[in-house]
Amino acid sequence: MTGIVSCREDVDKSQLETYEGPIRTSHQMELLHSDSALVRTKLMADKQLEFRNGDNEFPEGIVIHFFEKDGTLSTTIRADRGYYDRKNNLYRGEGDVQVHNILKEQKLSSEELFWDRAKKKIYTDKFVTVEEPDRTIKGTGMEADEGFNDYKFKKVTGRIENVL
Repeated sequence: MTGIVSCREDVDKSQLETYEGPIRTSHQMELLHSDSALVRTKLMADKQLEFRNGDNEFPEGIVIHFFEKDGTLSTTIRADRGYYDRKNNLYRGEGDVQVHNILKEQKLSSEELFWDRAKKKIYTDKFVTVEEPDRTIKGTGMEADEGFNDYKFKKVTGRIENVL
């Protein structure tokens, strides 16, 4: 009679955790989106963390440039931290978020801003300040086209000078 004897310790499966951290890290990354062979947006970040579900995190900040059809840089978005939700195809900037429409000399600042690539919209439910050459508007909640050409507030606070 032959017997095989082995020693095995029982493993406590509660001690085994699934790794939820980033699966890839990129440095000094640039991502170009084009339409009809013309660059329309350029996304840049010093550091990008990619997760198994396709989401991304930009812990050291994010910059997005928007270009006109003729290649002119029209608008920039900058944020202290950025996130990309792959399931919803949605970017989110946090911290000190700044939008600058270079052509119209408009600036927006907020603590959070979303960019919906599919709908070509930017929006927030947070407090927003918009500075134009001749006026400053403050409010809570705002929606605009991604180039920050036309925008609307959900709730304006304070006084608006020089209303057209």
